[in-house]
Amino acid sequence: MNAKLETGATTRPVTRQTFDDVLVPTYAPAAMVPVRAAGLDLWDQNGKHYLDFTSGIAVSSLGHCNPALVAALTEQLNKVWHLGNGYTNEPVLRLALALTEATFADRAFFCNSGAEANEGALKLARKYAHTKFGPHKSRIISCLSSFHGRTLFTVSVGGQPKYTEGFEPLPQEIDHIAYNDIEAARAAIGDDVCAVIVEPIQGEGGVIPGDPAYLQALRELCDKTGALLIFDEVQSGVGRTGALYAYMDKGVTPDILTSAKALGNGYPIGAMLTTNEIAAHFGVGSHGTTYGGNPLAATVALNVLETINQPAFLARVKQASDKIFANLRKLAADYPQVFGEVRGSGLLIGLPVAEPFKGRAKDITKAAEALGLMLLIAGTDVVRFAPALIVTDEQIDEADRILRAAVDGMLNAAPAK
Repeated sequence: MNAKLETGATTRPVTRQTFDDVLVPTYAPAAMVPVRAAGLDLWDQNGKHYLDFTSGIAVSSLGHCNPALVAALTEQLNKVWHLGNGYTNEPVLRLALALTEATFADRAFFCNSGAEANEGALKLARKYAHTKFGPHKSRIISCLSSFHGRTLFTVSVGGQPKYTEGFEPLPQEIDHIAYNDIEAARAAIGDDVCAVIVEPIQGEGGVIPGDPAYLQALRELCDKTGALLIFDEVQSGVGRTGALYAYMDKGVTPDILTSAKALGNGYPIGAMLTTNEIAAHFGVGSHGTTYGGNPLAATVALNVLETINQPAFLARVKQASDKIFANLRKLAADYPQVFGEVRGSGLLIGLPVAEPFKGRAKDITKAAEALGLMLLIAGTDVVRFAPALIVTDEQIDEADRILRAAVDGMLNAAPAK
């Protein structure tokens, strides 16, 4: 018998210290350990209550333990869990139909994460260009401060050098340009470019909305050069901006779109959407993933999609967005020494810090967490808000109250000695 299997690991006590003892230190999680959640409410091991305005980094858009999703997943759990891609299954077929009917796409490829979706999109773009134009057409254009995942390929395409340090040599033929800079795009996108990948709203880069004119210019340059335009909607998609996907409000249609995060509301799933012509270049055996299209993930995603892709639901997202923006503008006006001008779209919102607080966004979120409000950062200088799309007006006002109290506490604290 293996002694390690007889230690009662499933029931023995664990704490935040256990993370430091046994997990690879790729994260620095909060001191508290969540154990229970419902909607936007969350409780830690000590029974302390928190209002969650992170939704797991824009993932749990229908809230924690959503009853309808719990019921759908429970039903599927008693049917079939996993098959492998030598077989298909009914949930994934229904999900593919729903996504293609709701978007520009004709075809869907399913995987487990946003990084996988972007990896597949970039591979497909190179395969398409290689087959149609030849191997010279291989260069990829991305944006500075972008984020597209943590695989070696996607982290190289992402425009943040801090994530590639120590992992060299990196994949080649990848160039980065300034976001929202049309002239930089014109200078960079030539006939050797196979793909331009862009976030309609930069998330990790500071919650910066893409200028519609910039995105349209990318579309025109791709059309001119034969490059494919990839929209990374891993964070902005599935209702987060008040549209099912952000491209729908930008007036620009990509060739390939990637989706993940909110698509599974916390159950891991990613999707790459594209057209018949482009998808044809991924033949049998050219790409794959063991868990992609898993019936459990597909069941959850289909129910998420059917819930969010309703006019009344998306209208409420925009209404909630208006209220948060109004509150944050008032907050910034009341604390000009702490905050700058709010920006973002829908319920993906960034609040930059003012000069005296540069580099201290994390300090602000820690102060808010101590008072029971969970927030995110987007870099060191932006506090990020990404609550579940079901957030109520009362919860929005409660978050405002707690954040104000947290800022007051920071301002009133004695200076460090």
